[in-house]
Amino acid sequence: MSKYDKLLIKILQGVSDSNIPFTQLCDLLRQLGFEERIRGSHNIFTKEVVEEILNLQPKGNKAKPYQVKQVRNVILKYKLGEE
Repeated sequence: MSKYDKLLIKILQGVSDSNIPFTQLCDLLRQLGFEERIRGSHNIFTKEVVEEILNLQPKGNKAKPYQVKQVRNVILKYKLGEE
Protein backbone atom coordinates (compact mmCIF):
# COMPACT_ATOMS: atom_id res chain seq x y z
CA MET A 1 0.00 0.00 0.00
CA SER A 2 1.47 3.34 -1.07
CA LYS A 3 1.58 6.47 1.06
CA TYR A 4 -1.14 7.96 -1.17
CA ASP A 5 -3.42 4.99 -0.48
CA LYS A 6 -2.81 5.35 3.27
CA LEU A 7 -3.55 9.09 3.15
CA LEU A 8 -6.68 8.51 1.05
CA ILE A 9 -7.95 5.98 3.59
CA LYS A 10 -7.16 8.37 6.46
CA ILE A 11 -9.10 11.17 4.74
CA LEU A 12 -12.06 8.95 3.89
CA GLN A 13 -12.29 7.68 7.48
CA GLY A 14 -12.66 11.29 8.65
CA VAL A 15 -11.32 10.70 12.14
CA SER A 16 -8.24 12.96 11.99
CA ASP A 17 -9.10 15.89 9.69
CA SER A 18 -6.99 18.27 11.78
CA ASN A 19 -3.92 16.04 11.46
CA ILE A 20 -3.47 15.87 7.65
CA PRO A 21 -0.17 17.37 6.38
CA PHE A 22 -0.88 20.12 3.83
CA THR A 23 1.84 19.10 1.36
CA GLN A 24 0.63 15.47 1.38
CA LEU A 25 -2.96 16.59 0.72
CA CYS A 26 -1.76 18.67 -2.26
CA ASP A 27 0.31 15.71 -3.53
CA LEU A 28 -2.73 13.43 -3.24
CA LEU A 29 -4.90 15.82 -5.26
CA ARG A 30 -2.23 16.00 -7.98
CA GLN A 31 -2.07 12.19 -7.94
CA LEU A 32 -5.85 12.09 -8.44
CA GLY A 33 -5.48 14.20 -11.59
CA PHE A 34 -6.19 17.70 -10.31
CA GLU A 35 -4.39 20.68 -11.80
CA GLU A 36 -2.91 23.15 -9.33
CA ARG A 37 -2.68 26.94 -9.50
CA ILE A 38 -1.02 28.93 -6.74
CA ARG A 39 -2.16 32.45 -5.88
CA GLY A 40 -0.30 33.73 -2.83
CA SER A 41 -1.02 31.29 -0.01
CA HIS A 42 -3.96 29.72 -1.88
CA ASN A 43 -3.49 26.43 -3.70
CA ILE A 44 -6.39 26.12 -6.14
CA PHE A 45 -7.19 22.67 -7.54
CA THR A 46 -9.42 22.00 -10.54
CA LYS A 47 -10.27 18.95 -12.59
CA GLU A 48 -12.32 18.74 -15.78
CA VAL A 49 -14.91 16.25 -14.53
CA VAL A 50 -15.23 17.91 -11.09
CA GLU A 51 -17.64 20.83 -10.76
CA GLU A 52 -16.17 22.13 -7.49
CA ILE A 53 -13.00 24.17 -7.19
CA LEU A 54 -10.87 23.26 -4.18
CA ASN A 55 -9.18 26.29 -2.66
CA LEU A 56 -6.74 25.15 0.04
CA GLN A 57 -4.57 27.10 2.48
CA PRO A 58 -2.18 25.69 5.05
CA LYS A 59 -2.57 26.23 8.78
CA GLY A 60 1.04 25.86 9.84
CA ASN A 61 2.14 22.67 8.11
CA LYS A 62 -1.32 21.03 8.35
CA ALA A 63 -4.39 21.35 6.16
CA LYS A 64 -7.41 23.11 7.63
CA PRO A 65 -9.95 20.53 8.88
CA TYR A 66 -12.92 22.02 6.99
CA GLN A 67 -10.91 21.92 3.76
CA VAL A 68 -10.04 18.24 4.34
CA LYS A 69 -13.79 17.63 4.70
CA GLN A 70 -14.39 19.42 1.38
CA VAL A 71 -11.76 17.22 -0.29
CA ARG A 72 -13.37 14.09 1.22
CA ASN A 73 -16.80 15.13 -0.08
CA VAL A 74 -15.43 15.68 -3.61
CA ILE A 75 -13.57 12.33 -3.57
CA LEU A 76 -16.75 10.52 -2.49
CA LYS A 77 -19.09 12.42 -4.84
CA TYR A 78 -16.99 11.73 -7.93
CA LYS A 79 -15.67 8.32 -6.77
CA LEU A 80 -12.04 9.43 -7.21
CA GLY A 81 -9.19 7.15 -6.25
CA GLU A 82 -11.02 3.96 -7.17
CA GLU A 83 -9.05 1.63 -9.40
